[in-house]
Amino acid sequence: MTADRPAPEASSGDWATVLEEMEGEVLAAQQSLSGGRAEEIAAWGRRTGDWEPPTAIGPLPMDLRERAARLLQHQLAVAEELAERILQSRQQRDLAARMSYARTRPVAAFVDRAL
Repeated sequence: MTADRPAPEASSGDWATVLEEMEGEVLAAQQSLSGGRAEEIAAWGRRTGDWEPPTAIGPLPMDLRERAARLLQHQLAVAEELAERILQSRQQRDLAARMSYARTRPVAAFVDRAL
């Protein structure tokens, strides 16, 4: 799932190993979210390739389908949260940029009429 680490390949072994690797990626993404580290969160958003199921190890066995379905739901939830956090970060960045280039507010001037 990360841009710097390739998706599990067919040579990674059986489906249980493939699912374990994918679960590790989802947990790593979730840990980045919980840490609130903007750069790590943004890195997950810059992922360049989609995962493709390995073909050399055959179809997903029936006994692993429930586990794979739970993993998919977990992936979707984490992906949604990543997208939300990336959007929030961009909005905050844009707001900060507008604030830093905005004209300064006029300063109140008080005149002492008693003089």
